[in-house]
Amino acid sequence: MSDFTLWDIARGLLLSARWTIALSLVAFIGGGVVGLLVLLLRTGRGNALPAAARTYIELFQGTPLLMQLFIAFFGLSLLGVDTTPWSAASLALTLWASAFLAEIWRGCVDAVPRGQWEASSSLAMGYLQQMRHVVLPQAMRIAIAPTVGFSVQVIKGTALASIIGFMEISKAGTIITNATFKPFTVYAMVAALYFILCWPLSRLAKHLERKLNAAHHH
Repeated sequence: MSDFTLWDIARGLLLSARWTIALSLVAFIGGGVVGLLVLLLRTGRGNALPAAARTYIELFQGTPLLMQLFIAFFGLSLLGVDTTPWSAASLALTLWASAFLAEIWRGCVDAVPRGQWEASSSLAMGYLQQMRHVVLPQAMRIAIAPTVGFSVQVIKGTALASIIGFMEISKAGTIITNATFKPFTVYAMVAALYFILCWPLSRLAKHLERKLNAAHHH
């Protein structure tokens, strides 16, 4: 039997939790930046750009994240791009998150009354000016709760990065289990760590949603 203490197991998992948090932040922030660009194309004028943005969203929402991670890791290598599990996981999760955030935010933009568009149009504002000064500030208030809620999905999504060798909590859990032969203890701690990361965000999203609904009804 191995002589690993509970503290040894916890320390190993906590060290890998740093990478889970780092990857979640990169994916969420990067996904937000790319998602905003996709949103502007999706809600823009004309036919070609909104259609391209819609295809992008459907592609990333309609295929498994696991497959996207494989393509980012092995596909880039095949193209001769030197890739690491960190860069491939960051790229795949950023693109995946951007598609979902763009769609969440599009729903929030659609919730802004049409009259706001018409009023800003009558002031001779261009599309980007309308979005920046009139529509996005209103849509952002509606978007806060679902965006915070989606951050929980991003944290859970990082667990799949272990499949390409990225050392996050679940990958560390597998390695520590193989060393200690204590799967129940290790995976109970893994579950507890995910809960500690996700639960406050879930509560915050629910709180913001209630607050927004209350403000909306007043």
